[in-house]
Amino acid sequence: MKLVTFTQNGLTRIGAVEGEQVIDLNAAFKAKLESEGKIRAEKISEAYIPTDMKGFLQGGKESLELAKESVQFALNSESAVQLVFNKKDVQIGAPVTEPGKMICVGHNYREHILEMGRELPSHPVLFAKFANTIVGPEDDIPFYPISEQLDYEAEFAFVVGKRAKNVSLENALDYVAGYTIVNDVTYRDIQRRTIEWLQGKAVDGTAPMGPWLVTSDELTDPAGLEISLSVNGEERQRSNTSNLVFTVQRLVEFLSDLMTLEPGDVILTGTPGGVGVAREPQAFLKDGDVVRIEVDKVGVLENKVKKVEG
Repeated sequence: MKLVTFTQNGLTRIGAVEGEQVIDLNAAFKAKLESEGKIRAEKISEAYIPTDMKGFLQGGKESLELAKESVQFALNSESAVQLVFNKKDVQIGAPVTEPGKMICVGHNYREHILEMGRELPSHPVLFAKFANTIVGPEDDIPFYPISEQLDYEAEFAFVVGKRAKNVSLENALDYVAGYTIVNDVTYRDIQRRTIEWLQGKAVDGTAPMGPWLVTSDELTDPAGLEISLSVNGEERQRSNTSNLVFTVQRLVEFLSDLMTLEPGDVILTGTPGGVGVAREPQAFLKDGDVVRIEVDKVGVLENKVKKVEG
């Protein structure tokens, strides 16, 4: 399934994308229950398929299976309540808007490490972004007048699907709900003015995410996926997830040894070579630039840079 968060008539809910249609999962499940004569349809639907993504992911495989059934019901339904929307008539947001944790991995593509003049790390290099950085696939990337060094980073990301602590490498993918794309937008000079990177990574709007969350039953193997980024049609980054130093499985194992991962946590797996700061000459983003990231079997995330005045 391709899961989204969408807004229609001021209400934000979760849905599933089928072609050019978006199915309201909570409303579809409720309508299905009502068609079966369930008296407590509203409360049951809120329990198993709530309107927020984190709550839905907490339901695990059971909620996912009910969601699949609800999609088929909605597509074949003649319900008076609108269950299916045209994608162009709704606002698609980031699939996960309020992750409890947003963990980023630095120096994780072999060629990017080499271009930065570093050695392969023995342990994952970790930093964080926060929920304030998240914008959706139809939003602009805000360019604030705090720096001129706005840079891009194409990232293949995964979302945790169930509570994970001390997970083995062999079982790691069982804890992944699905996969998405994130642009780890970075203000480079701010990032580098101290020895830690947080300041340049945590500015509002620096994590465009989308276009959806592809569930792990649909994308079963996160290895061997081509990832690329272009600016105004010019390719700047290209690699393959087979070049990751630390795989998705290894990251789940490593992180769950350090901390308890929870449903809805977002993990960014790192960026390939070709970032603007490492180019000759350096090539930072400008007002009006269009940044397009594509990942095999996931989709395309495209956002325009928009200068924020004052």
